[in-house]
Amino acid sequence: MLQSKDLTKEAPRSPYETIAGFAILPRAIDKCRAFIAGTNGEYNFHCAVDKKLFDFKGIDGESFKEFVATGATDEEIGEWVKSQGFPKTDDEIKEWSDHFREDFSYSTDPAKKDWFHGECQRLGLDPMKTTLFDFLEADDKATFGK
Repeated sequence: MLQSKDLTKEAPRSPYETIAGFAILPRAIDKCRAFIAGTNGEYNFHCAVDKKLFDFKGIDGESFKEFVATGATDEEIGEWVKSQGFPKTDDEIKEWSDHFREDFSYSTDPAKKDWFHGECQRLGLDPMKTTLFDFLEADDKATFGK
């Protein structure tokens, strides 16, 4: 079994990192492995961000967790995600990942706007100029100083 990160002591990988072209995937893997090991701390596996990836691919979090629990490597998990659910071309995966890296924010989402604005204020970020990924990176840095 692969070692999992202790997310009570360090942050998961950046949402900007990719595996098999998918943004979010390395972070979801870290959170899933830590959840399985009981070291996820305040990080939630199968959260709204993870669900964006799972919904895009048409896979469910439980199936993902079961595959991760086999001890699969990052690369094997990336290939598994590509092979499951809705077929996606490399261009579609890139377009989806680029959207989240560059454009996606909760600043205008009626259900999450107030929360996002409050969290951005806490971190000294302008919610109207902050992507979700920028927020996650700033929050990780505030939590762990890295």
